[in-house]
Amino acid sequence: MFLEIITPEEKVFEGDVKSLQLPGTEGSFQILNNHSAIVSTLQKGNIVLVDENNQSKEIAVSGGVVEVNSNHIIVLAE
Repeated sequence: MFLEIITPEEKVFEGDVKSLQLPGTEGSFQILNNHSAIVSTLQKGNIVLVDENNQSKEIAVSGGVVEVNSNHIIVLAE
């Protein structure tokens, strides 16, 4: 899956990932390969991604929106 995490200041992450965990407004959720298309709001918390080398990375956000479509994920984060 290809992931882009963008803030008003900069592009924080761009690359392929195996999994992504997000702090959704209605609760935490995970995105894996071939996830169905969704748009969801995010609350304050940590995004946890696992890259193609199985390296885990956490990125703190204070809110935002995520869109998933055809294994392309865009996170617009605050």
